[in-house]
Amino acid sequence: MSEQIPNTLHICVEILQSMKAEDLVMMDLRGISDFSDHFLICTANSNPHARALADAVHEGMKSAGHPPWHTEGYETRNWILYDFVDLVVHIFQPEARSFYGLERLWGDAPTQNYEDQPDLIESA
Repeated sequence: MSEQIPNTLHICVEILQSMKAEDLVMMDLRGISDFSDHFLICTANSNPHARALADAVHEGMKSAGHPPWHTEGYETRNWILYDFVDLVVHIFQPEARSFYGLERLWGDAPTQNYEDQPDLIESA
């Protein structure tokens, strides 16, 4: 992707990778959606893992000067959403991610998959 990726995305990818988020995918919604430029989607392998991922994103982004504009789902931990305006972070339990299928719903959006290699963000 040739356009600049926002700093919020870089920070969130690093945080989620450090906390062992699974199946980390960025969807570029620029030109497709008016409500956000990017989705960052990941899977948590348990309720405690979902809580740890959510807490790390919240604290890390707040420390970096990017507190979330809106948060949903923290109490149930099935689908936790952090809205940073230009970036929306989705932390799913496996069943919820499969059920809601954001990757299918936004299938026309360019995507970037992130493995456990932090240098992959440089190619986004």
